[in-house]
Amino acid sequence: MVFDALMPWWVLVILTAGAIGVTFRAYARPVVPLSSRSWLTLVLLRLSLLFLLILILQRPVLLEPSDDRRDAVVPILVDISRSMRLKDATNDGRRRIEEASQLVEQALLPSVGASFDVEVLGFGELLAPVDPGKLSADARRSDLWGALRAVRERYRGRSIAGVIVVSDGGETGGDPTLLPAADGAPVFAIGVGRPVIERDREVLDVTAGAPTLVNSIVDLGASIVSHGFGDDPIEVRLLEDGRLVQLDRVVPAESGAPVPIVFRVSPKPNVATLYTVEVTADPSELTPDNNSQRVLVPPSARMRRILLVEGAPGYDHSFLKRAWLQDVGIELDSVVRKGANDRGQDTFYIQGHTDRMPALSLGYPQHRPALFLYDAVVLANMPGEFFSPDQFNMTVDFISKRGGGLLVFGAQTFTGRGLSNTPLENVLPLHLTGRTTELVSTTLLKPNTVSLTADGAHHGLMRLGATPDTTRARWAAAPPLAGVAALGGPKPGATVLAHTVGAGGGLHPLIAVHRYGRGRAMVFTGEASWRWKMLLPSSDDTYDTFWRQTVRWLSGRAQGPVTVSTEGGTVPGEVVRLEVTSRDSTYEVVANASITVRVTDPIGNVRELRPTLTSAALGRYSAQFTPTQSGVYHLGVRADRAAANLGSAETWMLVGGNDHELTDPRLNSDMLARLAAATGGAVVSSDALADLPDQLRARAANLSPPIRRDLWHNVWVFALLVLLPSVEWILRRQWGMR
Repeated sequence: MVFDALMPWWVLVILTAGAIGVTFRAYARPVVPLSSRSWLTLVLLRLSLLFLLILILQRPVLLEPSDDRRDAVVPILVDISRSMRLKDATNDGRRRIEEASQLVEQALLPSVGASFDVEVLGFGELLAPVDPGKLSADARRSDLWGALRAVRERYRGRSIAGVIVVSDGGETGGDPTLLPAADGAPVFAIGVGRPVIERDREVLDVTAGAPTLVNSIVDLGASIVSHGFGDDPIEVRLLEDGRLVQLDRVVPAESGAPVPIVFRVSPKPNVATLYTVEVTADPSELTPDNNSQRVLVPPSARMRRILLVEGAPGYDHSFLKRAWLQDVGIELDSVVRKGANDRGQDTFYIQGHTDRMPALSLGYPQHRPALFLYDAVVLANMPGEFFSPDQFNMTVDFISKRGGGLLVFGAQTFTGRGLSNTPLENVLPLHLTGRTTELVSTTLLKPNTVSLTADGAHHGLMRLGATPDTTRARWAAAPPLAGVAALGGPKPGATVLAHTVGAGGGLHPLIAVHRYGRGRAMVFTGEASWRWKMLLPSSDDTYDTFWRQTVRWLSGRAQGPVTVSTEGGTVPGEVVRLEVTSRDSTYEVVANASITVRVTDPIGNVRELRPTLTSAALGRYSAQFTPTQSGVYHLGVRADRAAANLGSAETWMLVGGNDHELTDPRLNSDMLARLAAATGGAVVSSDALADLPDQLRARAANLSPPIRRDLWHNVWVFALLVLLPSVEWILRRQWGMR
């Protein structure tokens, strides 16, 4: 029994006390003497009537089990994505979608529809009713996660005995096992297709790094797989904006084993470059539509601004400047402390952009906006006493908040007090105090030569060859340095890329890096790296390559004051979500900016978006749009505050570049099994379809809505309401009371 209008406990207490009080007041002093038995009879009759009224006011309802299951619904979800076109459902080459249509029409609807309310729904990008006799596999995605979520909303308030899913298990939405089925209903999965591919070649995946600077060389990696062709070589072609640029062959170790291949490419400097990796199609393949994949490589970032500050003229100054100035992606400003003038003031030799040179007149920027214009700062032989406390603090913020990079090297930086006990000590990846105690035989490693660690051999900063072994060999051939500063070991989270042996045989970190806040920091403890330039053949580029890669890596995380990122939009019709962050010249967030986004589609049409503020604390603004066609989209962002321009940013995105529906197109039995297990359902084979209605009926036995019987609204309650006061009145008259 339940109550439709259950009163709060305190109201029940008051009404009960009132009923008892009224009854005892009525019979406390009867006008006619009554025996105890008569008095008790009248009191019980009055209390019974009042308690019955209190009960009726709460509308009691009796719930009785129902044998009628017709109200329970069973949605049948049929996958109508493009992978259902494949002809491997039967031995005679029947399409998966045709097999699904037959299963629904001839097996599921007659058997399940006899006991339940059944609705057939197709799912791809969306969930919608379909005619099972006219199914077509045209959807660009199979979003089963979204379909289950839509089922829950579609049948909210109704009993769902179970959800039947007819699919090949391909999923290009979220993970459906992470989303409970509608109202906890179990999912009964029916797989269509074959779990093993007989003959097919496929480009599984293509990835490419973003070029950090102009003329950067980018690794473009691809994974190729071949089924049923044995160890036949696979011809792999790389196209740049539709033009063949590289051709290679790979040999699979075995059928179904992915084969990696790496191309080294130089993307275009000013516009996004579209690369396509494709393999030759064979007429006997399951599908030729997965023989290629595309990846969009954006143009290199803006030119990186580097500030080089040296405590005294040295050989490395000219070599470093020459190496960095020859990189077209770097803007270099340099300051060299020459010595004191007649008044004892430091004098400096300053070279750089005319707009930035005035801020360097005292050897180092005095204010945050001037420092935050740079992406990386290099301090060479700079003693700690040169910097003011404010300069130390804003340099720390330059790294942690701005995302800039810091490189520190030179004996004068580490000898004596150096940077110890300054705010910059916390930024560096090595402990400045303490000394390494590990000794190494000089017969194994010559003093002051470079010995890469395992991390260093694979780190892009140290790369001198196409493979780690080639990189190790080239560094081993580099001339020894003049010396090394013996610092302490690495801090937690830091990575030592190279060691060297000091004159006493101690093993010392030579190159160490780590992340600090948003930025990066690096320590180089060697002296006279110019030897890698002067003591090697003129054709050797070890010195130039290392130092260019150093500033590229250091400045890699430094972003402009305005940034933009995108999510979604892998296929036309899928919403693209934009996030824009806005900061001022000191990289403090701006929550009152005016943001404008110009979206240019593949045919040149432009639309304008106005993102709205979603996080004042982060200076984050959001917007969204829906691309309608495949191709490359350009997004340009501008941020303003009042009449001042805060900055701009741009990004590119590729819509519909790859057909993920046909990636690994075999029947994904594992996903269907995980989904069924996660929801309490089962995977049902075609031979066991006859048992499915019984499983659903067992599930529906506890779901059928009970029959409601209103206890307060029937003839027996009415009879009691009449009988109780009538009996009380008759007894009162019989015993001489009015």
